[in-house]
Amino acid sequence: MDLKQALDLLKKNGYKYTGKRERMVHIFSEQGRYLTAKEVLDYMQKDYPGLSFDTVYRNLALFEDLGIIEGTEWDGERRYRFNCGGNSHHHHLICTECGRTRTIHVCPMNAILGKPDNFEITGHKFEIYGRCSECMESSSVSPSH
Repeated sequence: MDLKQALDLLKKNGYKYTGKRERMVHIFSEQGRYLTAKEVLDYMQKDYPGLSFDTVYRNLALFEDLGIIEGTEWDGERRYRFNCGGNSHHHHLICTECGRTRTIHVCPMNAILGKPDNFEITGHKFEIYGRCSECMESSSVSPSH
């Protein structure tokens, strides 16, 4: 998904193209990582000081329903990122410090389960949480004295 595709998807589905929605799409495009609703609100406060959590949550739900963003849960909190787009089946490694993701090009489900008898799998989600190399490096750098 890119910025133009996201905004076109809103318009195609009959939703108003507002400054707030455009700014929200820009934030996901710029950040390229998972964000909490609070982080989205914080990024938008400068341009929209009276913006409420309700407005952010409503738009996050709309964006998720339209496939503009995808959500996941970790540490008891819902987080969102731009939808990867495309129809290729894949999963993610997710850094729990910065929220950036890397695609896993092999499906671990095949190794774990194979094709079960008397059951058709119509979807699944597989995410691995940890720390990316950049976050590991930044936390291992000790302050100089």
